Amino acid sequence: MVMVAIVGVDVEGGIIMVEIHLYGKLRRYAKNTKAAEDYVIKISPQADDTVESLLSRTGITSEDIYSIFLNRKLLAARSGMARWIGYRQVRSNPFNWDLNVAVKSGDRIGLFGRDMAALVI
Repeated sequence: MVMVAIVGVDVEGGIIMVEIHLYGKLRRYAKNTKAAEDYVIKISPQADDTVESLLSRTGITSEDIYSIFLNRKLLAARSGMARWIGYRQVRSNPFNWDLNVAVKSGDRIGLFGRDMAALVI
């Protein structure tokens, strides 16, 4: 399993990690099982990694995800309200679930499960 986070840049063994922060039922993918701690997957990025490839490496499917944030900007959402709320967006169409978007060391990804829809619309 991989841990993901949106806060701070983490360095492990001199490598700047990508953090994936998990919310809602997606927390089950994190190694951390203590409710008082963050549910974050830290993963070492490869040169050609994308959001899609990181999800594949962690075992998380896009069908389980309601919305994705990349570096605090909305990447993809299933709600029509997302664009009206005023989230900063990675691209103009938040309904585009093509996750072949490059990631690099230090990036932060936030994944909200389908059970968290009311919190992000």
